[in-house]
Amino acid sequence: MRPALLDPLFAPLNSLPGIGPKAGELYARLLGRESIDDCRVIDLVFHAPHSLIDRRHQPGIARAPQGVIVTITGRVDRHQPPPPRTSQPYRVFLHDDTGELALTFFRVKGNWLEKALPVDETITVSGKVDWFNGRPSMVHPDYMVRATEAENLPLVEPVYPMTAGLSARILRKAIEAALPRIPDFPEWIEEALMQKQGFQSARDCFLALHDPRDGTDLDPQAPARRRLAYDEFLAGQLSLSLVRQRLRKVAGIPVHATGKLSKPVLAALPFSLTGSQETAIGEVLKDIAGTERMLRLLQGDVGSGKTAVALMSMLAAVEAGGQAVLMAPTEILARQHFATLSKMAAPAGVTIDVLTGRTKGRERDAILERIASGETQIVIGTHALFQDTVVYNNLLLAVVDEQHRFGVHQRLRLTAKGISPHMLVMTATPIPRTLVLAAFGDMNVSKLTEKPAGRKPIQTVTVSTERTGEIVDRLRTALAEGKKAYWICPLVEESEASDLMSADERFQSLDKQFGPNVGLVHGRMNGAEKDAVMLAFKNGEIRLLVATTVVEVGVDVPDATIMVIEHAERFGLAQLHQLRGRVGRGDEASTCILLYKGPLSENGRARLSILRETEDGFLIAEEDLKLRGEGELLGTRQSGTPGFRIASLEAHGDLLEIARKDAAYVIERDPDLTTERGEALRTLLYLHRRDEAIRFLRAG
Repeated sequence: MRPALLDPLFAPLNSLPGIGPKAGELYARLLGRESIDDCRVIDLVFHAPHSLIDRRHQPGIARAPQGVIVTITGRVDRHQPPPPRTSQPYRVFLHDDTGELALTFFRVKGNWLEKALPVDETITVSGKVDWFNGRPSMVHPDYMVRATEAENLPLVEPVYPMTAGLSARILRKAIEAALPRIPDFPEWIEEALMQKQGFQSARDCFLALHDPRDGTDLDPQAPARRRLAYDEFLAGQLSLSLVRQRLRKVAGIPVHATGKLSKPVLAALPFSLTGSQETAIGEVLKDIAGTERMLRLLQGDVGSGKTAVALMSMLAAVEAGGQAVLMAPTEILARQHFATLSKMAAPAGVTIDVLTGRTKGRERDAILERIASGETQIVIGTHALFQDTVVYNNLLLAVVDEQHRFGVHQRLRLTAKGISPHMLVMTATPIPRTLVLAAFGDMNVSKLTEKPAGRKPIQTVTVSTERTGEIVDRLRTALAEGKKAYWICPLVEESEASDLMSADERFQSLDKQFGPNVGLVHGRMNGAEKDAVMLAFKNGEIRLLVATTVVEVGVDVPDATIMVIEHAERFGLAQLHQLRGRVGRGDEASTCILLYKGPLSENGRARLSILRETEDGFLIAEEDLKLRGEGELLGTRQSGTPGFRIASLEAHGDLLEIARKDAAYVIERDPDLTTERGEALRTLLYLHRRDEAIRFLRAG
């Protein structure tokens, strides 16, 4: 159903000349795709340059500055090959009116230089000039052409993000081959906005994007980049609006809470709800009592009490005679939620089951039977909860933990299956307002801004990796006193490409010193292995847990009070904040030690400094957005997150607001996108790979 004019852009990337199987792997890595089979020509069109090489500076040999790219035209005087069996370079000397320049080449084979640079020929070369003992040299010029062909020399070249093994010149050739495939798109932006913003056509903007003439063309505020950023925002906001519209067409079943179950549970809690927890519960109860389906995002910083809000919401569904599910992103977290909620809900006598991919055989059959009959009132699990074999008796509420791992696409699939419960999605990653609008604009938002009473602040310190021995000594004392600690590493195993300490290496090192007190957990272990290690840590059989970021979200060991994060400079701010939140969950004082390898970049120093100064996750998220951009903040590759290719929330926030209003205006007046502009907007959605929204539109 994609418009035919987009076919050349959605042709396989290896339909471009020069992209074979070997290069294909490199392009897939560069473009963030699983394999070359997933890459399309459009991916290169969106691959924007980040800087440029300016070869327009032609000062003459004697006036060429040190280390600066220049273009020189001169006559070749002589060749100076190196003596046989030596490592000396091959030199070719040329001169102009101002002086003499040596072109220097290493490991020259054959006579190609004599053919490329014949004596007495006038040639044009470009590259960096180095001065040594008053003599200029250009090592391996970037370009060498005869002066008669100098017009073929690209005086201004865009520089693109690269990947190891792929040459810049080959990438540029591929992009140059892709650009002629860009069609004249139908215009999807209204004329008044085009004039007000000074936008050119989308095709002209793509061509300008890849043909920067100076630094201003690379600025996020350059006209071409602003137009393409607006298009990205509009495609995203239109997708969200279409989702919202279709979800509203499926009437919600009003759920009226009676308090019969929630009152005894609240009375038995060993703590009082915070003001923001009570507010969030009130917002949920009000939503689910209406005839429209609830779609609400619950943002709560680490330790703010999202679980209690989720339980009160699910109890309301059970009070109304229905069922509720809580879906977690991992097996560990699902079983942890089951343990926590079973204990909390015990005073109400609610029947709770846990269902994951690991639930097999008779146990699984029995659980499925209880769910289908309605005997099970709350089900906790992973994605297994929404497999075809799971049939619900009366599902009224779905709670999804860690929203950014369950994005728009999954919400569409869930609704497309005919399951239409009210939906509460939660995240412990505080998200800046602009990012909430961009990624989750189809949702209402509740925020938990307070921590439960009794939680003590976490002392955060930065320590150089040169002092790792001191940290190990302090850990020895702490473990002897019965304390528990995490030690986080960025890698699972040692890598030749990186000098980072791996989790395996660190585990072996600490195991020699602390013996059976040390455990290891990482993402490559299977669910049963991870669960066994985590349970041993929770029970105190292991007192020091070496781990990768697999423990970042949701793992709850209240008596763990020390968090060591190795190579902290390699982690993002939000991720460091999440990891730090694994301690400080009980009533004891806790410490987070950020081990860094110096020297720190200015950006790295800023990140660690912010973390030392505040525990406010929302402030940290705003700073992370400024320092790293939205793609990394949530993980560009995670389904349902923006992963913008041209747009930047920091630079183009004003355009996001306009796109949001424009999308709402379109959906209000042309909900099925059938007008002339609506058809153009369908082209925009396909161009930005928002196919799910269009399929959903057709289904509706």
